[in-house]
Amino acid sequence: DDDGLDSLDGGKPKNPNIQIYYANRSFCHIKMENFGSALVDASKAIDAKEDFPKGWYRRGSAHMALGRPKEAMRDFMQLCKLAPQDKDARDKLKQCQKQVNADKFAKAIGCEKTKPPSQTVDVAKMDVDSSYAGPVYDSGACTADFCRALMEHQRKELVIAKKFAYQIVLDMIEMLKGSSTLVDIEVPANGEVTVCGDVHGQFYDLLNIFNMNGVPSEDNPYLFNGDFVDRGSFSVEVILTLFAWKLAYPRHLHLARGNHETRNMNKLYGFEGEVTKKYDEELYQLFCEAFCLLPLCHVINNQVFVVHGGLFSKDDVSLDAIRKVNRDCEPPDEGLMTEMLWSDPQPGRGRMPSKRGVGVAFGQDVTENFLKVNNLKMVIRSHEMKEEGFEIEHGGKLVTVFSAPNYCDQMGNKGAFIRLDGKTMTSGRPVEPKYTSFSHVPHPNVRPMQYANPMLGQLMGM
Repeated sequence: DDDGLDSLDGGKPKNPNIQIYYANRSFCHIKMENFGSALVDASKAIDAKEDFPKGWYRRGSAHMALGRPKEAMRDFMQLCKLAPQDKDARDKLKQCQKQVNADKFAKAIGCEKTKPPSQTVDVAKMDVDSSYAGPVYDSGACTADFCRALMEHQRKELVIAKKFAYQIVLDMIEMLKGSSTLVDIEVPANGEVTVCGDVHGQFYDLLNIFNMNGVPSEDNPYLFNGDFVDRGSFSVEVILTLFAWKLAYPRHLHLARGNHETRNMNKLYGFEGEVTKKYDEELYQLFCEAFCLLPLCHVINNQVFVVHGGLFSKDDVSLDAIRKVNRDCEPPDEGLMTEMLWSDPQPGRGRMPSKRGVGVAFGQDVTENFLKVNNLKMVIRSHEMKEEGFEIEHGGKLVTVFSAPNYCDQMGNKGAFIRLDGKTMTSGRPVEPKYTSFSHVPHPNVRPMQYANPMLGQLMGM
């Protein structure tokens, strides 16, 4: 991966300041969540100038973003040696050490047989304040009327009572226990299904999708393909709305796990901070339990494979192999689950290491192999922002859909959703997706990443 900027002449870089270039590019990759590329560039900065503090800073930042606090701690220790008077460097090291110790404690606790949060919380002891005038949730009997009332209540920047929020998530956990890693969806010949991509806490854009395309119902089913939370600062509103509709229409509102429905991402990108600010830590732990039970992928009418990230580092992966994946955990460092959450398509053929540092970049031949092995016709995935909200790749056999317009209030992109009709899918003809792009709508004056871990903002500095 020689871009011509770091070629050597007599053992010295041609450009004596090349380390600045690599550190700055590493910074850009971190902003874009391309943590693998960020690690590569930060390492090149260190190779060019070993005593360059920003090289160590960027590499430590990328390691932290990838959930590797031990590696980050080593980089920040070196940073502190190079900048012993820098308070920010010392703070980073302390935070890494704190995270390493917390991980050790969590691992030790995990070795013990402890009950999940859903089995220890006592909702019956929670009181609803007499002044509360919002929608009332009836556990086990969620209705479309409640869902509409919940959306309207939250649209006014009001939170549902803590007791009801707990009950929604607890009911969701019980429902998801009966689900599976791969869920088959059947759309009748006279029906359609709408597939949405990343929403990322943009609640008012979610409301706009429902305004444009109708709310979920037996006649208007939806599949939301992961990354409901983080970055946008209305993630609580988004996830409670989607959970409520799922409880109202369990067979007609489908939810898949994304890479942001994980503890590592939630800790950095805002969901943990938002839940604890609007409610408390215990509710956040319940959300984490629910996220681990979400399906990883769906197959529509035995023809369309829908997954958040993408495909695999090896050929001939079968749907049966996917069905056997244990989803009830945080994603491991590698394997089918991690690749489904993190992988991205690339132009051309073959495979390459992912720029994200997790998953794999896969070409058209990989897509074709997967479809052929499993007698499928198309892959729909999300995970990447697209200017028009969607992009068709790999000879029309793979499409990315992204449903968060003007991502993070700054990207200027459109969002999109896809409608698939049962008549086409049951006719034997090629799948004919219908794409709808849409622009963002105004939202209250709350900036994106409002609740993100301060560590993330600090990592972007220096």
